[in-house]
Formats: sequence, structure tokens, C-alpha cells
Amino acid sequence: MDAIDGLHNMPRLPIGQFAIRSGPMMAAADTWIVTFRGTGGHGAAPHLASDVTVLLAEFILSLQTIVSRNIAPIDAAVISVGAIQSGFFESLNVLPSEIRVGGTASSFTTEVRDTIERRMKELAHGLATSFGSIAEVVFNREGIPLVNDVQSTERAIRAAESLVSAKNVDENTTPIMNAEDFAEMLKRKAGAHMFIRNGNRSGELHSPTYNFNDDAILFGVGYWVSLVQQELQN
Repeated sequence: MDAIDGLHNMPRLPIGQFAIRSGPMMAAADTWIVTFRGTGGHGAAPHLASDVTVLLAEFILSLQTIVSRNIAPIDAAVISVGAIQSGFFESLNVLPSEIRVGGTASSFTTEVRDTIERRMKELAHGLATSFGSIAEVVFNREGIPLVNDVQSTERAIRAAESLVSAKNVDENTTPIMNAEDFAEMLKRKAGAHMFIRNGNRSGELHSPTYNFNDDAILFGVGYWVSLVQQELQN
């Protein structure tokens, strides 16, 4: 195998256009789950319990200080909460003894990933102690940044430009914080990952309003044909 290439649909941008950049283009994605355990109790007597719901609220707000105060302003990072689990709506007067929260962390460098993991653990354990509780932190490094090879990117740009002209190819698109499994393939073999634009009639990726635009198929097939013809000529 000489090279490897990928093509990814991207909503909210004009149909018939492509976008790419050499170097880092998509972020690494990590997942994390934090469990707080304390003493449950009655909602009318919170002073007799270690209220893990208030502890969780403090923790979620503190998470955002990692990006704003522990990561250099020129470095990109995102920490998001995607799930919270605790208690029962059938027993609203009960303060739970355990609560779980989980989410994702996105970044481009090992140094930033290390900082996020370290500070998340410090905040979780420190806040738990201050609330008379304990914390368990699981931080999983799920994916790596997607990095396009310089020569492969130039090859991909030429193929796209031969299809839709240079004005419809963004050669230096802004990196995004989304992650992509194709990054693992690029780690093993030099290549390039191209964005093909989906038009303006769709919501964001992975949202309930995302809608693939069938009109993009023509441009996607054309890109692959152009790339293959170009390489066969070389």
C-alpha cells in the first residue's frame, strides 16, 4: 500500500465544495466517567448527608476552569458533559449516596491530554474530600488526532481542484474538535482525509436534524475517480 485517503461529509457548507489542511485537522477524543460516593439522606435534612448532587454541580462548573485556566490560550481543548445518572423521580425527597457523570475531552496534543486528565482527577478528589465523599475517576484515551500528510494533502487538493476548480477547494480549512477513527489509519500509513461539503439543509453531525444530501454523492464519486486517475497517470 502506497497511501491511504478518506472522505468525510461535512454539513452546513455549500454543496460541491471540498476542504482540507495538512497537519492536524481533527482532534483526539477521550471519554471519562466520574463517580462520587457519599452519605445519602433526606432532602429536608441535607446537613446530615454529604450531598453528592451539590458536589457534582461544583465539579461540573470547575471542569470548565481546566480549559480556561490550565490550558494555554493558544492550545485548543473542549470538555463536555454528556451524561448524569443518580436518584429516582419516584423518590424526590431522597438525597442519593452516589452520582455518576461522564463526557468527552477533545484536544490536539499529548501535553494537553495529560493536563486535562491530571486536573480532572485533582478536582474530583479534592472536591469530594471537601464534601466528605470519595471520587472514582476513569479516563479513557479513545482516539488520536487526525494528521494529514503534507504530500498526500497536496495530491488530494489537485484531485479536488480538477473536479470542481480551485475556488471550490479550501486548502487550509480550520481544524475542528471532532474526532475521527480514520486517524488510526493515517498513523500507520501516510495519507489525507478530505471534507466534502453537504449543503446548508442539514443539522450538525450526530444531531437529530442531520440529513445526508444525496447531491453530494456525485461530487464524492467524482473525487475518487479524479484521485485514482491522477495517481495512475503518475
